[in-house]
Amino acid sequence: MRRAVLLLTGQAFSLLGSSVVQFAIWWWIVMQTRTGSAMLLATLFGVLPQSLVSIFGGPMADRYNRKALIILPDLIIAGVTVLLSVSFALDWASLSLIFVVLLIRSAGGGIQQPAVQSFIPDVVPASKLLRVNAIFGVIDSANRIAAPALAAVLVNLVPLWAILLVDVTTAVIGVSFVAMIRVPRMAVRNSAEPDSEAAAQRSSTVAAADAAATNPIAVLHRTFADLKVGLTYAMRHPYLKGVILGDALTCLMSVAPMNLTLLLMTREFEGIDLNLGFVNLTTASDKLAANELGMSVGMLLGGAVMSAIGPKLLRRSVAQMHAVAFGIAMVGVTVIGLGVARNLLLYLIIDVLNGVASAVCVGPMRTVMQSESDELMVGRVFGLDTMLSTLGMPLGMLIFAPLADVIPIAWVFIAGGLLTLPVAWYVLALSRKPVPSQR
Repeated sequence: MRRAVLLLTGQAFSLLGSSVVQFAIWWWIVMQTRTGSAMLLATLFGVLPQSLVSIFGGPMADRYNRKALIILPDLIIAGVTVLLSVSFALDWASLSLIFVVLLIRSAGGGIQQPAVQSFIPDVVPASKLLRVNAIFGVIDSANRIAAPALAAVLVNLVPLWAILLVDVTTAVIGVSFVAMIRVPRMAVRNSAEPDSEAAAQRSSTVAAADAAATNPIAVLHRTFADLKVGLTYAMRHPYLKGVILGDALTCLMSVAPMNLTLLLMTREFEGIDLNLGFVNLTTASDKLAANELGMSVGMLLGGAVMSAIGPKLLRRSVAQMHAVAFGIAMVGVTVIGLGVARNLLLYLIIDVLNGVASAVCVGPMRTVMQSESDELMVGRVFGLDTMLSTLGMPLGMLIFAPLADVIPIAWVFIAGGLLTLPVAWYVLALSRKPVPSQR
C-alpha cells in the first residue's frame, strides 16, 4: 500500500504540472493562430516523438531500472521548460521554439509511460491491478479537472512564462515521491510456456543484449529485435492483440478529431455565452477550459465507477475485453454527438459522456496488458501499445486537420465517430477467441 500510494501521489503531481502547462501552451497556439495547420504541427511535435521513442522505451522498461526511467524524463522535461519560460520572459519565444519544447516533452513521455505502466505490477499485487489502474484513472481525471481550471485562472492573471514554472515545481515534488519507493525483489514468474520458440527468442535476445550492452549499433539492433519479439508475442494472444490494436485504431479514428475540439469551440461557439449559474462562460479561455473540464469530469466519474464495481464485475479477462469493446463503441457515438451538437450546453453534456466512455475502456485495457503478459514481456507490450496509439493520433491528424480547414469541422467529428464503431466490433470478436493456457 505504501509503495502504491507513493507512486500514485508522485504521478499525480507530475500529471498536474504537465497538464497545466500543456493546456496553456495549446491555448496560446489556438488563440494566436486559429488554424488546423497549426494544430496539426502542434500534434506532430507533441505526440509523434513519444510514439517513436516508445520503440526504445518499452524494451528499456524490461531491461533497466524502471524507477530511474520514471524520474529522469521528468527532470529533463523540467529543464527544457525552464528554458522556454526564460525565453517567454525575455520575449524571445516563437512557435518554432514551442514546437521544439513540445518535441522534447513528448520524447520524455515515450520513455516514461511504458516505465510507469511496467512499474505498477512491480509494486502492486496482481489481484489489485484493476483497482489501482482505476484509481490511477481517477487521479488522471482529477488532474484533468483541476488543470484546465487552474490554467484558465492563471492565463488571466499571470504571463505564460510564470505558468510554465508550475510544471517545474510539480516535477520536483513528483520525483521526490517516486524516489522514496523501495522496490521489492521481483519474483520472476516461472512460466514454462509451451511456446518454446517465443521463449527461445526472448532468451537469445536477452543474451545478445548482455553481451553487447555498450555498442550503439548492437543497442539499436537489440531494440528492434525486442520490438519484433514483443509484436510477435502480442499478436499471438487475441486479448493483447485486441487491446493494442483497438487502442491504436481508436486513437486514429476518434482521438485525432478530439484534438480538434479546441478549434471546434473557437469556431462554432464564438460569441455564444453560457450561464451555468455557478459560472458564466464568456471568454475564449473560459470555453476552452469548460471543454477540457467536461471530458475530465466524465473520466473522473467513469474511473470512480470502474474502481468501485470493476474488481467485482470484471474479474476475468474476457469481461475486461467486453468492457473495452463497450467503451470504444461509446467513444465513437459521443464523438458523433460532439459534431452534431449545436447547443453549447448539449455539447458539454456529450463531452462529459465522452470522458466516461474513455475511462470505461482505459482501465481494463491496462489491466489486460498487465495481467495477460509474461513478466519479461510487459514492458515491450506497453511500449508497443504506446508506440501504436501515439502514432495513430498524428496519423489521424494528418487526415483530419487539413480537412478541418476546407470542410465544416463538425463533419470531421461525425466521420471519425462512425469509423470508430467497427473497431469496437473487432475487439469484441477477438474476446471470443481462445487464449493460450500458459504465457
